[in-house]
Amino acid sequence: MLYQRLIVCLDVAGGRVVKGVGFGSLRDIGDPVALATRYEREGADEIVYLDINASAEGRETLVDLIRRTAEELFIPLTVGGGVRTVEDIRRNLMAGADKVSLNSAAVARPELLTEAADRFGAQCVVASIDVRREGDAWRVYTHGGRNSTGLDALEWATECAARGAGEILLTSIDRDGTRRGYDIELTRAVAACVSVPVVASGGAGSEDDVVQVLREGHADAALVAGLLHDGVTTVGALKQRMAEQNVRVRAVA
Repeated sequence: MLYQRLIVCLDVAGGRVVKGVGFGSLRDIGDPVALATRYEREGADEIVYLDINASAEGRETLVDLIRRTAEELFIPLTVGGGVRTVEDIRRNLMAGADKVSLNSAAVARPELLTEAADRFGAQCVVASIDVRREGDAWRVYTHGGRNSTGLDALEWATECAARGAGEILLTSIDRDGTRRGYDIELTRAVAACVSVPVVASGGAGSEDDVVQVLREGHADAALVAGLLHDGVTTVGALKQRMAEQNVRVRAVA
């Protein structure tokens, strides 16, 4: 049985976990390693670290933080932010990451996706796609939502999968941090375009939002952040609701 996953995202800036709205208005949440291990104990299926200022500031992902977290964590760890080369990817994987997320660098040079998949395997390569709604279209943004690329999100997701990405991390900038629910229409449209798993991100406000994006949005996984950080709910409560609604979910020990 293929489970639909519940993934906890930890946005990292300055070595701390932060959370904002629409990729802005950031506030401090806590220590990344402590939060990652806590959410694992509570039953999270995976953890994602996103160094949200790395691409904009031209820095590398926090390799030391990856190493310290990997020493404590037993569930998969995905890392993104500031990854620009195959060597960057290798360094992060060697530090203990299971997957590496590519966003700005993949848009700048799509061949990077293929090079990474050929060297490390598609299962290690995640195409992270940040999207804003513009009229009747969904457009791709890079550098932490700062730069518009003009790319159509559906076309770009299709290209990413064709070039070797083993997973799509799809974030609605419009919904990020709003707790108004995921962009179901966007998620469903992207899921219909690609054969690789789609992780829905941006907008979770309740247990039912998570269930909805998995069932109606056809996402393979739901990513949550502020909903947990602020104590609105817990990993256990989310998974219980998923199971009650017949979502295929790995039970909490």
